[in-house]
Amino acid sequence: MPIGVLLGFVSYGSFAFGDALIKSFGDSLSVFEIAFFVTLFSFVPALVVKPRGERWREAWRLRHPVLTQIRGLLGICSMVLVTIAFTTIPLAETYALIFLTPILVTILSVAVLRETMTPLRWVVLAIGFAGVMLVVRPGFRALEAGHFAAMGAAIAASFSAIILKKISTNERRVSLLGVLLLYAMIFNGIAMIPTFQMPTLHQFGVFLLIGIFGGTGQLVMIAATRRAAANQIAPTQYSQIFWAILLGGLFYNEYPDTVAVIGLIIVVLAGIGTPGVEAARTILGARLARFGRQRPPVE
Repeated sequence: MPIGVLLGFVSYGSFAFGDALIKSFGDSLSVFEIAFFVTLFSFVPALVVKPRGERWREAWRLRHPVLTQIRGLLGICSMVLVTIAFTTIPLAETYALIFLTPILVTILSVAVLRETMTPLRWVVLAIGFAGVMLVVRPGFRALEAGHFAAMGAAIAASFSAIILKKISTNERRVSLLGVLLLYAMIFNGIAMIPTFQMPTLHQFGVFLLIGIFGGTGQLVMIAATRRAAANQIAPTQYSQIFWAILLGGLFYNEYPDTVAVIGLIIVVLAGIGTPGVEAARTILGARLARFGRQRPPVE
């Protein structure tokens, strides 16, 4: 196995542990307060991996002001919604719905960016969507607010990825990162005021760990893209489903039934198909444009 691919697995494993820690808050704090402190502790890894030759004071010198601002707002929506999902529904179901993002990115690439799609790609796309439906099974069981939140997060992330695809080639990376983090800090900081309660020392420790896992994941991902092509690394994001089942079972007594497991397998198999990989590369590019290289290497 190429070292870059192995590092990709390590990176997404680190992200998964951070997500599992977010779930541990449950309803002990408001989703806005959780999102605020997660963002606050995200500044630490952001400072470490800031691109060379760029300064934070240049973050608001935008080359694409409208699109960058829209991406910032979409980032807020995605962050709040995914926090609701992680704290209210099983990890595996959250990931299954979030993995609608590559499917939606592919569809938007055709509709917005006028990219082409072969019939085979549409078939694989439909299979992936069917897998998600097997996990969630709308109509056969009641859907909770967390399910709709996860779907909303996937939609917001998809539009954000399309915008990033258009602007990342010539927009400053400190701008892509700074606008997103600042918007999240301001919005969640204001929204959490009515229900604010000071986190305990233990909760601050959990926030610190989330920041460490997120920062480690970003650093390892950057290292991975320097050693392997994006089309090799991108499918490793689906390993998060394995971590979701493992961590959900160990810490939250969440065990997907047989039908859900079949659906998750279908999601993974469809995801590592051609459209899944190409769309996942867009998500991978989004991570790297925020924290390091502008574009992952391609073959």
